[in-house]
Amino acid sequence: MASTAVQTPVTRPEEKQAQKTVRKPYPNFKVIVVNDDINTFEHVAKTLMTYIPHMTSDRAWELTNQIHFEGQAIVWVGPQEQAELYHMQLQRAGLTMAPLEAA
Repeated sequence: MASTAVQTPVTRPEEKQAQKTVRKPYPNFKVIVVNDDINTFEHVAKTLMTYIPHMTSDRAWELTNQIHFEGQAIVWVGPQEQAELYHMQLQRAGLTMAPLEAA
């Protein structure tokens, strides 16, 4: 009786490399608050402390001053979904927001 062996094709190392999946990290996004003539310093600082995680009072006031004197400040950088949430929350609280942009 003859035996029938199933042969599996041999994959060369260079073929294996071509099949590798390249994983790219998700891009981060910047949440930017823009200066306006409507909001008070106190409201901006308090809003940042309320909605941005781990925001200290000192950092909130630094950012508030940057917003006032430089016209804008990046208040948070991170994954898109969280950036969209913080952007929406700050906007609903009355802050003037720049569009989200990739970091």
